[in-house]
Amino acid sequence: MFFTYVLYSQKDGKLYIGYSANIIERFACHRKGEVPATVNRRPLELIYYEAYLIESEARRREKYLKGGNGRIQLKAQLELTFKKLRYRFADLPLS
Repeated sequence: MFFTYVLYSQKDGKLYIGYSANIIERFACHRKGEVPATVNRRPLELIYYEAYLIESEARRREKYLKGGNGRIQLKAQLELTFKKLRYRFADLPLS
């Protein structure tokens, strides 16, 4: 299995989107500060993930979620989660 996942940084209030073949191990690496992209953004919460059988599909989904239309879809799909976290999209404020 391959996973696309979304982390929320409690420190800076921003999201990190990634993919991995082992989501448990990868999240542990993020939490320990072993991932350069998130080392200074801890603590992190895993707020969402999707599972795929094919790696290229997980990578494609990661790329999509990082783009404009993907962010819009993520906003709609996780609206209640984002409200609970008080997360604000820079260009798409929650209503």
